[in-house]
Amino acid sequence: MAKGVTLRDVALLAGVSSRTVSNVVNGYAPVSEATRARVQRAVDELGYRPNVLARNLAAGRSGQIAVVVPYLDTPYFAELLQGIIRAARVQGYNVLIDQTDGDAEHEKMFLSRGSQQLLFDGVIFSPLGLAQSDLSERDPSLPLVVLGERVSDGGFDHVGIDDVTASREATEHLLDLGRRRVAAIGDQPYRTGEAAQLRTRGYRLAHERAGIPVREELVISTPRFNRSDGARAMAHLLDLAEPPDAVFCYSDLVALGAMHTLAERGLRVPEDVAVVGYDDIEDGRYSNPPVTTVSPDKKMIAQTAVERLLKRISSPTPVPGREIRAPHQLIPRASTIGRERQPDHEHQ
Repeated sequence: MAKGVTLRDVALLAGVSSRTVSNVVNGYAPVSEATRARVQRAVDELGYRPNVLARNLAAGRSGQIAVVVPYLDTPYFAELLQGIIRAARVQGYNVLIDQTDGDAEHEKMFLSRGSQQLLFDGVIFSPLGLAQSDLSERDPSLPLVVLGERVSDGGFDHVGIDDVTASREATEHLLDLGRRRVAAIGDQPYRTGEAAQLRTRGYRLAHERAGIPVREELVISTPRFNRSDGARAMAHLLDLAEPPDAVFCYSDLVALGAMHTLAERGLRVPEDVAVVGYDDIEDGRYSNPPVTTVSPDKKMIAQTAVERLLKRISSPTPVPGREIRAPHQLIPRASTIGRERQPDHEHQ
């Protein structure tokens, strides 16, 4: 931080009041996206950092938050973590990161009484091994923001996109292109597979709206959303008597694995089989061909999760839980519309 830079200096450069800067930096009140961006530019230009050390010590806090995710080798979580770390750093907080591998007992540790002895003030949590009902057993005093598809019970905040709508739109995109044997790769019909089940619901809803029956043999379950799952599932689909002419994959990694199998079998994407992914990871933008995908607003998810958690940490009274929907969009790329129709520039 530049020596002597104050909150007032940031306010003058951004053309806002000192209170507005404080609201942006501390997440105390809602601020318009345009104002937030202007303040953030001034913060970055001046190198301003809030002096939270003394404030945290006085309040008996560590100045650290935990972010708990299933896997660190998944690009979606890696990209999301970058946004969370940046948002937390601006507000003077360090981030502790833990990978659970979806182990339920390990995930429960972060929600139990005494968890704050691990030296963090609150948790941003993306559970995999725990179902919705398990979250009710958490320590009620723990400031908690949940990502993914575990709906708030009123005691924590949940930040995510509308998976059903996004999946319906992805499937409708394929149906609108004239594809009629649209497969789905990634269903998880078990207790902790809520996110996958919502995507399957959207897939089925698109077929229902189009008046096209779902071919059950085209709905394939996978243990994870990774490349090898997509490759194996695509191989199974291609061995059917009537293989698909399109596939909706529940992650971009699944889509990349599916396209690998298609290439090995000598099939063209999208001419023979059109492919849609989910998550808008960087790898999908540079694959051959680039992957049409559902793009969640990861930057907003990260910023909102940090803001809501810090509000919970700083509030002297319980903060009511909120359901916060981040925007998403379907980005058509060459894996469904061909290179000649792919836009030269797209939203990143």
